[in-house]
Amino acid sequence: MSLGDEAREGGGFVSAIYPVILCGGSGTRLWPASRADQPKQFLKLIGETSSFQDTVLRVKDLPGRAEIVIVTGGAMASFVRDQTAQIGVEVTVLIEPEARDSAPAVAAAAAYVQSRDPEGVALMLAADHYIAEPEIFGQAAVTAAKAASQGWIVTFGVKPTGPATGFGYIRPGAALLDGSVNAVAAFVEKPDRATAERYVADGYLWNSGNFAFKAGMLLGELDAFEPSVSAAARACVAALTLEDGVARLDKAAFSGAAKISLDYAVMERTQKAAVVPAAFSWSDLGAWDAIWDAAARDEAGNAVFGDGTLIDSRNVLIRSTGPFVGVIGCEDLVVVAEPDAILVCRRDASQSVKTLVDGLKRDGRSIASGRAREGAPRRVLATTAGARVEQWTLKASETVELPIGTVQVLEGAVEGLNALAAIDAVTQVTASVATVLLVTRKL
Repeated sequence: MSLGDEAREGGGFVSAIYPVILCGGSGTRLWPASRADQPKQFLKLIGETSSFQDTVLRVKDLPGRAEIVIVTGGAMASFVRDQTAQIGVEVTVLIEPEARDSAPAVAAAAAYVQSRDPEGVALMLAADHYIAEPEIFGQAAVTAAKAASQGWIVTFGVKPTGPATGFGYIRPGAALLDGSVNAVAAFVEKPDRATAERYVADGYLWNSGNFAFKAGMLLGELDAFEPSVSAAARACVAALTLEDGVARLDKAAFSGAAKISLDYAVMERTQKAAVVPAAFSWSDLGAWDAIWDAAARDEAGNAVFGDGTLIDSRNVLIRSTGPFVGVIGCEDLVVVAEPDAILVCRRDASQSVKTLVDGLKRDGRSIASGRAREGAPRRVLATTAGARVEQWTLKASETVELPIGTVQVLEGAVEGLNALAAIDAVTQVTASVATVLLVTRKL
């Protein structure tokens, strides 16, 4: 039986499926490959396509599939357009004016889907996940969409391969529909090792953070639990203007939404939560050990991407887009080489890469968020015991993180930034045009 036949068996579901792909974040734990100027979802980390492209391709041929909607930030819109063009898939792009966690982004997409199709089912997916078996994913997506069309808000629960402590878990409850879906008895936070072992033994599922829901149903739950989010979403869509498949959400309307995740806003409060137990292999590709785990490896457990050679080594990941990397007599290492930065760490220390990046940001190292470029984008003018004065040269549409201190715009313009501004927390900004900044950072 084909996937399309299965979807329509017994009357099928009547709602069209609108894939909604959330495309934000930069993947700090995958530094130095992933940075703000090239986030992880647009990198070719496992194969010849990025995880974002893989996500689009997984939904392209779903039965009943309607418009594919991408929700992303302004700094990533060009990546989205370029990478969908590379794989020949048309999409609609909704650009967030600012990051306000997942609930406002999902709500805006739901309001858009409802405006297009009052009965439409949104299949909400993260752009940076890895799924090894797209056919099994398709079957699970069809099952989730059928349940969603009957009023459930459905999440995908993945059968654990081990007692992982980095994921949230779901405790399945009573069987629903034909037994292919369960009510959610409880969502539980990331556990310690002993608790994770108990969860796996008791049949809990990993919470993949992917969902299916009727757009109107989700907005109705937000009306009850977080009305500022649903009101902002509807206001954004009411003011929406699409040009060549791209629309910017209204900044004033969007800023009225509470900054909250979809899990906290809806999933942990609704009485309509259901889970589809999914048999596909899944990873959130959250750190370098996850890349090694998902990669094809040789008989010694080694994986090499780029120019690298291993001798007498086991369970080593090499990834290089720059220099040749040679590893001799090592075990359980990650070596990542970019033209401007090299990372070496134990695989079991991969989660600590974020600590390294946070330290680079505190030290004002631009390498934490962007790649070094030819010329002099950063130039130190003066240094004292408590501060350093730098001149930053930005290209139009370039996004950077400003350090704590003061910033003066000498030439050009930066979105949302006055000519002279005090910065009291690390802040991401985007240059409207070619811009020169005078940055005085605290040391």
